[in-house]
Amino acid sequence: IEAVEMLKEAGYTIKDACYTLGISRSSYYSAKEVRVIEWARGDLKDGEVVMRIKDIKAEHPFWGYRRVSAWLKHREGIKVNHKRVQRLMKEHSLLATQRTYKAKRTPQRSKPRAERPRQYWGIDMTKFIINSIGWVYLVIVLDWYTKKIVGWNLSLRSRATEWKEAIDMAILREFPEGVRGKGLNLISDNGSQPTATSFMRDMATLGIEQIFTSYDNPKGNADTERAMRTIKEEIIWLNEFSSFEEAKEKIERWIEEDYNKLYVHSQLNYMSPEEFEARYEEERIKKGA
Repeated sequence: IEAVEMLKEAGYTIKDACYTLGISRSSYYSAKEVRVIEWARGDLKDGEVVMRIKDIKAEHPFWGYRRVSAWLKHREGIKVNHKRVQRLMKEHSLLATQRTYKAKRTPQRSKPRAERPRQYWGIDMTKFIINSIGWVYLVIVLDWYTKKIVGWNLSLRSRATEWKEAIDMAILREFPEGVRGKGLNLISDNGSQPTATSFMRDMATLGIEQIFTSYDNPKGNADTERAMRTIKEEIIWLNEFSSFEEAKEKIERWIEEDYNKLYVHSQLNYMSPEEFEARYEEERIKKGA
């Protein structure tokens, strides 16, 4: 903890300090939680809270006061009311700007509702430019119940092959004994990759049921699209990658360490995807006992 704090004083963010020291951010926060720190009991003055908020906003500029409050509470053990955080962020111009949209009057079709992990996965792709090489393509596979990114692929091409590689990663992690007969559904749009003959044939062979969204159902893959938006806000838009290798390394680190293990997810009562999954498994074991 002391080494991280020293690097923070030298101008490093917590993320960069942990990376420089070769430790995971989850290890840092776990060690910090063990310590009994007086100010963590709610004794911080406004100026000290503002300093912590500024540190968080430096790493997560798109976060609003609720997520900042959740991070302070669940990751740093600081007991501070979210209304206080909102007031301080407003006073110091740290609130995230919110876009307002007119309500849609056309009826929206419903989407599937996951009731357990490994029931519904969503798959989606985005692209961004690396100046030295041009467009690169990122495919993610999201578990709709845990909100965990279970598979992903970064490549220079956007073929069905790359989508299949992201699915393969997810299957190896989540279904080590095989996916056939496990009731897995895969949700995607009607793009050329998930509707390619080879991709659909592979999904059928694996026993994965494909569900396609339609033009009049924009919310059909909303969970996956929201996760992709988070990736853009947290890693892609904040970096100018100098190479493919750098982009892959930073995206992998963000997915595996920052998002799956630590991200305070509003839909999961501000638990991370892995924490939420662990709680589900604990409850399932208790019910089966």
